[in-house]
Amino acid sequence: MGNRLSKIVTRTGDDGTTGLADGARVEKSSQRIHTIGDVDELNSHLGVLLAETLPQDIRELLLRVQNGLFDLGGALAYPGAPFGEDKVAHLDVAIAHYNADLPPLKEFILPGGSRAAALCHLARTAARRAERDLVSLAQHEAPPEHGLPYLNRLSDLLFVLCRTLNREVGQAETLWTKGFLARSL
Repeated sequence: MGNRLSKIVTRTGDDGTTGLADGARVEKSSQRIHTIGDVDELNSHLGVLLAETLPQDIRELLLRVQNGLFDLGGALAYPGAPFGEDKVAHLDVAIAHYNADLPPLKEFILPGGSRAAALCHLARTAARRAERDLVSLAQHEAPPEHGLPYLNRLSDLLFVLCRTLNREVGQAETLWTKGFLARSL
């Protein structure tokens, strides 16, 4: 592969615009760029999570998700580019696989637990934010097909992985207790 990204500093963005993959220039404050940034931030959260010691199957899954997020970012940067439904189906399979071993929830759980699970919760919330931004983009222009279901499923998968990561290390889940603060004072 050649040097595709050999020039990092171009100065073309010094005026507050940036280029899309189709050559169009847009404001850096545009909803499309905001959404691309949130997808990138989500991917970075996954990178931090991957810096932890994780089971190999989860590590491989998260690397595949990171590549999927790059594909989504590319589809956002090139309006009209395809983003396959197969990526959503892959997440559906992973959710079913990891959720099958978890006990049913009787109450909401508080984010936290092991360090890996806490980092996974941060990634989950970043996925929700990226999803909200993609919804905002969809109100003005066409988002990548299957992008919304992908981010929706991804946040679900990350929630299931949070629970799985805690379970892997024997960390109990902390359940939400309604009115806890009022009772403890």
